[in-house]
Order: sequence, then structure tokens, then C-alpha cells
Amino acid sequence: MTQCWGDEMTDIIIIGAGPAGMTAAIYARRAAKSVLVLEAMSCGGQIINTPDIENYPVAAHISGFDFATKVYEQAKALGAEFKFEKAVEILDGGSVKTVVTAKNRYEAKAVIIATGSQNRKLGVGDEDKLIGRGVSYCATCDGAFFRNKDVAVVGGGNTALEDALYMADIASKVYLIHRRGSFRGEEATVEKLRQRENVEFVLNSVVTGLNADKRLTGIDVTDSRGGVRTLEVSGLFVAVGRIPENRSFASVIDLDKAGYAAADENCRTKTAGVFVAGDNRAKEVRQLVTATADGAVAATEAIKYLNEQ
Repeated sequence: MTQCWGDEMTDIIIIGAGPAGMTAAIYARRAAKSVLVLEAMSCGGQIINTPDIENYPVAAHISGFDFATKVYEQAKALGAEFKFEKAVEILDGGSVKTVVTAKNRYEAKAVIIATGSQNRKLGVGDEDKLIGRGVSYCATCDGAFFRNKDVAVVGGGNTALEDALYMADIASKVYLIHRRGSFRGEEATVEKLRQRENVEFVLNSVVTGLNADKRLTGIDVTDSRGGVRTLEVSGLFVAVGRIPENRSFASVIDLDKAGYAAADENCRTKTAGVFVAGDNRAKEVRQLVTATADGAVAATEAIKYLNEQ
């Protein structure tokens, strides 16, 4: 059995080193709690793919990579320990929680799950290479970069409809592409889009190719009859859903039908001593600012829990 911080059990293990997890580490260390952060990939999460953050208070015009680096350095300077191991299970032993990774087992008095969620991708060639170079998964984050340009939005739910409506106020032209003949989102929003002269519905169609010269220059769209149309666009906003990283912890947290962790605004789960924070939590708004807010709340609640034991 591997334990951290010498012979003492860790107070709080945080699973995930995105903005939520690292903010939780900062708050926990400021309360003099020992902290171990477990991260499967690299620190920062999805935000490191954002070239320019404009909507975070005070830190306007900072890259996602620089933002994540500063938060990591702050948590590290306060004494948070980081290990790059993927957590695969949480065992609830009451006052002791065991986090199992592919390499070790770690014990703690409380656990914060901040694994975030992944954007569901189209699966089209060069999609990953063009993230931040014309391909985006957040219109409210990156839409301003495409002012007075032609763009496309892919998806049929409320997020896609809202993204298209948002971009209609910014872009010259918005193509709204959906693989079915009708949208799943609210009809009221669809009607608003129908009234916009710069919005064109491209239904019964899927994106099958991305064209680029360092940056996105266009997309190939194939309809249900096999016809291919090339749209010259500078931006492609993908809104076909997200995949929360929660399945490995279903034994200690409740999940909604989409796989998001069920927790109240205090980030408490059904298991005492287990908390969730960030984009993997069931909530309405998933932005950088709400992720860091969740981290602060989850850490504060975990500290309260520890102090009550």
C-alpha cells in the first residue's frame, strides 16, 4: 500500500489537474491540508488548447497553456504534490478512501473528483491538428476570433442552436449543419435562427473533410444521398456533445443519464467525503470560471468535512 506525505495519510486526494482540480489544491493547501493531485495526462485539462482566454476576470488575453501553468505553479508552491497516474477506482472505507491507479493505491480522508469532460469529436481527419486553428468546441470562448468571417456550427441540440445564434451576431455567414432533418433543440431557438438572413441550415448532412493551409479554410459536407459540398469557412464550431470522465467512479457517485456526476451546489456526492468539481458535474454552465469556482467550493466543503471528523 502506497501512502503519501511520509507516514501520514493524505488529507485530500484530488483526481484531475485541470482548473477545477488545481484550484481545489490551492484552497486545500491554504487550509494546511495535505494534498495529492493525480493526473492521467498533463496539467491544465481542455483549457490548454485555448489560444486566448478573453472572458476570465482580470486575466484577459492569456493563453490557456499560460493560465494552466500559473495555476499549477501556485498549487505546487503551496506544497501540493502531483503524480501523473490515472485513477481507475475509488474504494470507500468510511473514514478512509482508497484511490486505485494503474500503478499504486493511495489512501486519503477525502477525495475530490475533478476529471472534467471531453468534447465529443467528429472523428474527421486532422481535427485534432486544427484545434485552435479554426476548429473549436466553444463558440462563446472563441467566437470573437471569427468576427465578420464565414463559419459553420455542427450539431442539433440546444448547445449547437445557441452557438449558431451567438455566432450569427458576430460572423458574416453561419452554416448550421445537422445529420438529421430536424433539430433536437428548442423550436423557439430554431425559429430565431430561421429569421436570421446570415444563417443557412444544412440538414441531413455530416462533415466528412477538413481543408486547411496551416489554418482551416473550408469543410466538405456530405448529404444523405452521397452528394458532397465544399463550404469555405474560417471557423468550425463542433457542438455534438461532451463525454464526462466519471464511469470509473460510479460505485461512489450517482451519474445522470448523460454520465455527469450528480451533486448539489456544494459539490457533495452521495458518499460522505467524496466531492466533485468542474465539467464532470451536472450543471448548466461549463466555463473556465465555473470550473475554478467548483474547485474552491469542493475544497472548502472537503475541509469542513475533515474538520468535523
